[in-house]
Amino acid sequence: MDSESRRQAFCELAKDLPGVDLEVYAAAGKDPLEPVIGHGDPAVPVAIFGRDPGRDEVINQMPFIGAGGQKVRKTLYQHRYGKEMPDFEASVEVGSHYFWANTVPYKPLGNKAWSMKVKKQFQPLVADLLVNSWSGSDIITLGREAFFWFAINLEREVKQQLEQFWQREDRFTSSIEVNLTSVEGVTRTVRLHPLPHPSPLNATWYKRFPDLLLARLEQLQRSG
Repeated sequence: MDSESRRQAFCELAKDLPGVDLEVYAAAGKDPLEPVIGHGDPAVPVAIFGRDPGRDEVINQMPFIGAGGQKVRKTLYQHRYGKEMPDFEASVEVGSHYFWANTVPYKPLGNKAWSMKVKKQFQPLVADLLVNSWSGSDIITLGREAFFWFAINLEREVKQQLEQFWQREDRFTSSIEVNLTSVEGVTRTVRLHPLPHPSPLNATWYKRFPDLLLARLEQLQRSG
């Protein structure tokens, strides 16, 4: 599926999607049918995969640009340039060296995770995006919701493998392979490198997140 056909398919699905935060889209002057997904260089080896857009992502029409995203981008900048990220423009620039996607490319009411029903509706299009619009194979997932998105539409045995992996104490330093299938039925293997969600509400992991992400990036750099 080409990019414009996929975009139109996203818009069509969103027409009947209850729970979109229409007030935020209206306040930002943005179309609530327009997906916020798939930004970045399609030729880069590493993708960042998260849950769904927030207010700042809607305003800027760019994923991972709000508070949590800035925490991610600051660490990416430090890893890439060896110094503190100076400003918002620098956060946009460093993002161009990675590919970005979400489980569902629309902002939900109350910033609550989309239901499994909704995630299943959008899964084929998001999987198609990762298969056809990005050529890499390493995906850093942010949080439980993002990690277990990759279990949708897979065999029960594979789902159990992902569940067992998530229970491991070394899950934030280890990796696991899964298959993704495009709308046309093309399947390829990707490696998941899970991390906790970079939200301030995630008290257990919030302060440790930058070090965990740096370790992941260094690990991927060595293996690459």
